[in-house]
Amino acid sequence: MLSLLDLLGTIGGSILGLPGILGVALGMTTRNWIIAAILGGAIGVLSPLILGGHHSAEVPVTTLEYSVSTIVGILAGLIGCAIRHKGARV
Repeated sequence: MLSLLDLLGTIGGSILGLPGILGVALGMTTRNWIIAAILGGAIGVLSPLILGGHHSAEVPVTTLEYSVSTIVGILAGLIGCAIRHKGARV
């Protein structure tokens, strides 16, 4: 059973980790909302694969980690694109 604290830790780790930071950075590279969401989602999918489970320790990457990471990546990409749009108007 997953506790609320585990869920909050997973969400916070994704926001402060690779999907959040790199998602914002890739979202800021484009002004197209769809491309920003796709780039953020791709980082969200790849980050648990790259940094997630270790084969030597046999730690599985759960579906919850994939889904949270993907959602955070998409939202971070959209936030980066919004930053780019707002900065372009000034």
